[in-house]
Amino acid sequence: MLHLDKKHDPRRNAFLIEKFSHHKGNLKTAIQETDELFDSLSNTAISGVMHSGSNINRFPFLFKKLGLGLVRSIATVSAHTPLSPYKTIADNREEVYPEWKSMLDDEYKQLQKEIHREVNILDCGAIGDGLTDNTDAFKKAIGHGRVKVIVPEGVFITKGIRLPSWTCLVGEGKGKSTIKLSDSAPKGMRLVTNSNHWRGNHHISVEALSLDWNIERLGDVQKTSTWGNHSSCLTYANVTCGWVKNVEGINPGLHCFDVSSTFYDYSGDGYRARGGSQYVWLDRLNGYGFGDDGITTHHSDNIFISNCHMSDPSGRAHAKGFSNSNGIEVDDGSRNVWLVHNSTTRCFGGVEVKAHHTSSAGNNVQIVGHLSVNDNRSYNFRHIGHHREADPDSKTASNIRATKIISIDPVDTELYKGSTPRAMVVSAYKNVVINQFTIIGDQEYDYRGNPVVAVQYKARNITLNSVSIRGFHSAGADIKIFGGKQHADQIALRNIYVEDSAQHAIDIGQGVAKIAVENIKALSTSGTYAIKAVHPPAELKGIYTEGYRLPAFINGKEYRTFS
Repeated sequence: MLHLDKKHDPRRNAFLIEKFSHHKGNLKTAIQETDELFDSLSNTAISGVMHSGSNINRFPFLFKKLGLGLVRSIATVSAHTPLSPYKTIADNREEVYPEWKSMLDDEYKQLQKEIHREVNILDCGAIGDGLTDNTDAFKKAIGHGRVKVIVPEGVFITKGIRLPSWTCLVGEGKGKSTIKLSDSAPKGMRLVTNSNHWRGNHHISVEALSLDWNIERLGDVQKTSTWGNHSSCLTYANVTCGWVKNVEGINPGLHCFDVSSTFYDYSGDGYRARGGSQYVWLDRLNGYGFGDDGITTHHSDNIFISNCHMSDPSGRAHAKGFSNSNGIEVDDGSRNVWLVHNSTTRCFGGVEVKAHHTSSAGNNVQIVGHLSVNDNRSYNFRHIGHHREADPDSKTASNIRATKIISIDPVDTELYKGSTPRAMVVSAYKNVVINQFTIIGDQEYDYRGNPVVAVQYKARNITLNSVSIRGFHSAGADIKIFGGKQHADQIALRNIYVEDSAQHAIDIGQGVAKIAVENIKALSTSGTYAIKAVHPPAELKGIYTEGYRLPAFINGKEYRTFS
């Protein structure tokens, strides 16, 4: 139906999203509707949910010697500190951005004023022949900052670049100006990063470049990354006011772009790492061949990711067949993250909002206009280790809003064998609103009786509104609310349109008591039941079905009509 190659121009994303969306109309109005649904859902002030910490697992001696409590006090901050209540702005041109972007724009102007030198890397002895080592030339050009370093056309080899505060690194465009990691660089090397991860940096911009991590230098190694926030094309760690614009990340061992803290933190749910980045804008980025994720965030606040395209991971940071390689990942301890008009294709996850079991979950994430094509799981929201009945409930997995998103033809993947295709999975998260979701399946593909959308594993306060699903002939259910001892609950399914798709439009499992099903139109040529539920839903109204063997099977009884 739609093929996006790795060189896809992400500036076309907004057009493509509007073209394929079943839901037409003003984007500003749609965002307002999402916010209203969210406010009615939570009816509480958004609070942070974390603490801060270095990677405790990396310091076993310190951990044993000092104890978890003291290490947490040194290396972490609370995940429950209040978040600034920034709004999502949609202007008359349907440009969408966080409220704080105007402040960041002012800081960019200040960055330009603080630039005292403009240096062409060639004037410092660099040679862009793809052979010469230019590490010293970059160091000379960059100096102590307050500089704009120009990288002309060519391929410039380096052993790594470290940028101080008040620095711009600017090329002539993707595919024209390329910075490439040297064959002699160690596996853990970051190609471009800020100069001081401990004390932090500020006002750094990287623009109009291709960043080639040169994975070929490693040969046929089993794993292409080392640990933490190493082995990436570009890492901002502990950066305040950062920009990455019109840049391409090529074949990194770990991530193309990582907005991060000094260290990753695994000291427990409710804690997050000190030294997180904040107020960073990533725009018009392409990335491919990544060993883990295309774009990722860790323990950082107020991040804006727009008009980006991530595709075709190698997955080589993981064991073969167990690669959780996502196009865009909002990971451990990240808060206040906006994703606007991005696209992903042929990844394990298109967009994943998550955390590892010993870290705090990504929190307060807003997705506006995403296009997922042939990802295994287009949208995956989960807090690992907080799913099962015996697992502790997540303290931090909450607050996701998504407006006008697309999933086209989710498929199986060699990246993660055995992971069945899904348009969306929500696990362990609370306070999630999905509004204007278009899901298009391949009528000939074998989905093996699996659901298209799954809400499961203790998920609570979930609203799916204005969802359109078609073309999943071999799926078991278009929307499945999983039951059992770790069942989801407090669910609202409203304004759902299903056409020629799964055996059941909606399947509600054991123990799901608080669920509203309203304004459902389900059309089928070969379906069994439009509504299947173990217990009667708390609300069931406005149901129209056509073409199913029977409209409903509820509480062990078949229904031919809805009264």
